Amino acid sequence: MIDLKLLRAEPDLVRQSQISRGDDPAIVDQVLAADAANRTALQDFEAARAEQKSLGKLVAQATGDEKQALLARTKELSAKVKQLQADADAAAATATELARSLGNIPEPGVPAGGADDYAVLRHVGTPRDFAAERVEVQDHLAIGEGLKAIDMERGAKVSGARFYFLTGIGARLELAILNAAMATAIDHGFSPMITPTLVRPEVMSGTGFLGKHADEIYYLEKDDLYLTGTSEVALAGYHTDEILDLEDGALRYAGWSACYRREAGSAGRDTRGIIRVHQFHKVEMFAYVRPEDAAEEHARFLAAEESMLQALELPYRVIDTAAGDLGMSAARKFDCEAWLPSQERWMEVTSTSNCTTYQARRLRIRERSEAGGTEPVATVNGTIGTTRWLVALLENHQQADGSVHVPEVLRPYLGGVERLEPLA
Repeated sequence: MIDLKLLRAEPDLVRQSQISRGDDPAIVDQVLAADAANRTALQDFEAARAEQKSLGKLVAQATGDEKQALLARTKELSAKVKQLQADADAAAATATELARSLGNIPEPGVPAGGADDYAVLRHVGTPRDFAAERVEVQDHLAIGEGLKAIDMERGAKVSGARFYFLTGIGARLELAILNAAMATAIDHGFSPMITPTLVRPEVMSGTGFLGKHADEIYYLEKDDLYLTGTSEVALAGYHTDEILDLEDGALRYAGWSACYRREAGSAGRDTRGIIRVHQFHKVEMFAYVRPEDAAEEHARFLAAEESMLQALELPYRVIDTAAGDLGMSAARKFDCEAWLPSQERWMEVTSTSNCTTYQARRLRIRERSEAGGTEPVATVNGTIGTTRWLVALLENHQQADGSVHVPEVLRPYLGGVERLEPLA
């Protein structure tokens, strides 16, 4: 949730944020009106409550008819206070609900527009010239089937479309990527965690995932729990309602979990193979940091992600995502996209987001201020390894004979194997 003090002081800034995200700026005036109504209702309640307390003292001192009149007034005022409190609570709930519908304010420099309006920051590595190498490019599924690493047919038989089995070397390769990712995260100062994949509604809502993309999330109605699409959700909820000590620097966690996404809006897109599936695994970095250090922490996350992509010897580019393609909670998001030879396009394999104080405000995660009060902290998240990386690895490292080169960083997790050979 954005800072209501900022909204009151600079409503035009928030309106412009809504416009840059492609959202309705009129909601700003609705939030302001609801906030004003809330403050008025609260003032009326507090005034009546103060009068009620003063009457209590007078009743104790009065006698006779005066006391009876004061008691009657006290009874009347008690009902009024009760109603005013209900009005104030209702106004507060309305103001909060409307305020939570506002996305985070993009950082200065974030491109305006939608999914196609990103800015390319850099390219790293050069895609192979397969034609010059006389390699007939196969897609990751054909390669994976040749290695007996991916079984889509039985995945669909067991669970339906967009499910799969990773078999043999496919399972080992995913574990190798995730273990290497966790090791890299640890080297960058993150503490490893295995996280829950079912969370309560208040945690899912607190992270900002129940906005425009709520239909992407699996919900278990009987249990009132959500399946997470990233361990970011559980890690964000980890310190809910706590006051953190960031005196010695950020708190950094790396969560390993299964992830689930309905892919509700992706009909007909990437239906072949494991690019866009309902279940996958990943290692997610997450940090709680002071707001003034969040941008620097964001750069740290991106550097960790790039170090993994470089270790996997993948050509990639980094893009600065446009405001209209940010999630509700992100103020800035950098995507790393690996080259996909079979489709001759860039494919997102990881991203990192600076959520500033947006999630922490919703989840009531604070630190002590110098003045003795509390202030919300900032949160940063980013993926450092996931199942989709198998796609980029298999395609970029395929050889003419159907084998696949294994980058050195993965070999310790695969018994030293340098090349994956197709099976008859």
